[in-house]
Amino acid sequence: MKKFVAVAGNIGVGKSTLVRLLCEKLGSDWQPFYEPVTENPYLVDFYNDMAAWAFHSQVFFLTHRLRVHYQISRHPTSVFQDRSVYEDAEIFAQNLFLQGYIHPRDYETYRNLYETLVQFLPPPDLVLYLRASVPTLLTRIARRGRSYERAISSEYLAGLNRLYEKWIAGFTLCPVLTIPTDDLNYVAHPGHLNLVVRKIQEKLTGKEEVVFEPEEVARAAED
Repeated sequence: MKKFVAVAGNIGVGKSTLVRLLCEKLGSDWQPFYEPVTENPYLVDFYNDMAAWAFHSQVFFLTHRLRVHYQISRHPTSVFQDRSVYEDAEIFAQNLFLQGYIHPRDYETYRNLYETLVQFLPPPDLVLYLRASVPTLLTRIARRGRSYERAISSEYLAGLNRLYEKWIAGFTLCPVLTIPTDDLNYVAHPGHLNLVVRKIQEKLTGKEEVVFEPEEVARAAED
């Protein structure tokens, strides 16, 4: 029976890398769905005047994410998705609203649109939430060296982390598995990836936060 696992988490936490490694590990029965690479026609305007164009830009992103979610629901194999439709609304649009870039009236319209459309989409079988501290996120963002991410501040990441924690605490559409990633390196240590795979397989029908003992992490790094 096919499964749909959405991998959620802050910028730089390692979602795309984990999605790729999980699909490689679990074979052809699982397919990756990465963030859609599309040209947002509002993006240039948004960066020139965020208050004027934030609403338009977020509606565009939401439309694309909803379309991808629908495609996943019809996909013939099991799927790992890199970032979910829920994060667009619950994290990034809400953050722009809290910063004053989206007018309350526009934000209410956006939320009504999001909440109405999401009702027609089947939820994932599991949300895999990757948690990391701000220092870890900054280190990983610097390591991947994307020029457009250089201006991301620790304060911005901390604000997103708070929204992620609030969202995941109240999320009830499907089971949630929280993975603390500060001390995990599933690229360098195959044993760490094996730990994550085992927890996913065990908890596809449950909701639990993973706590890795330091000794368990150390042993897995030697595998």
